[in-house]
Amino acid sequence: MIVDSHCHLDFANLALDREGVLSRAENAGIETILTISTRLSQFPDILSIAEDNAQIYCSVGVHPHNADEEGVDSPAELVARVSSSRVVGIGETGLDYFYERSSPQAQRRNFLSHIAASRETGLPLIVHARDADEDTMKILSEERAKGPFSGVIHCFTGSRALAEAAIELGLYVSFSGIITFKNAQEIRDIARDLPADRILVETDAPFLAPIPHRGKQNEPSFVIHTAQCLARLRALSHEALYRLTTENFYRLFSKASPPSAR
Repeated sequence: MIVDSHCHLDFANLALDREGVLSRAENAGIETILTISTRLSQFPDILSIAEDNAQIYCSVGVHPHNADEEGVDSPAELVARVSSSRVVGIGETGLDYFYERSSPQAQRRNFLSHIAASRETGLPLIVHARDADEDTMKILSEERAKGPFSGVIHCFTGSRALAEAAIELGLYVSFSGIITFKNAQEIRDIARDLPADRILVETDAPFLAPIPHRGKQNEPSFVIHTAQCLARLRALSHEALYRLTTENFYRLFSKASPPSAR
């Protein structure tokens, strides 16, 4: 059994076949799925998905792409939405200077509010970082000095410096199907070298389907391929890697319960 620690079940191309997506995930041995919020306006739908399915949890947050339109200026906007037992994380948030669909200033304000909400609620922060390693490290370090919070750099594509900074700050690092791509050797090397108790796997579905499904729509059942690649990199059996990343998930997202405790 294994966990998909990050996907987007509310996105239309997965929502159209949600029953099939969840059935295939169950058949593949996916015991828990974390579906991630990107807009507060869509949070009620995300929460409903989680509340209707025992294997699904969700987060609450605003993606950096949406920071201009729906950015959070106060942690209270997030804190007010975490009362359900199905809400186990804050985000995704962070910085994206590659697409710049929102201004850097709005992204930073949004990021800071999410960090404050994570600190206040004790729920882990889910961080998106693309072409923004230096600012991401700076903000996380400065904010950590104000008080502790936990979290994960999701769908890791950054530098070794960012990965090591995250570990130093007590965060986790999550790897997606990108580690199966031929041109991702640097990311594979980082995935091989990080401490075993700080790594997670995810799909980021419907994006970034791993080999052998690259080019197709991604879905939670495909996390198996990412996990098996990571197992090979770390010279572990598939089962040992599944167990390791599952244990790491429940340690980080401690509000979530494994099937045996539900």
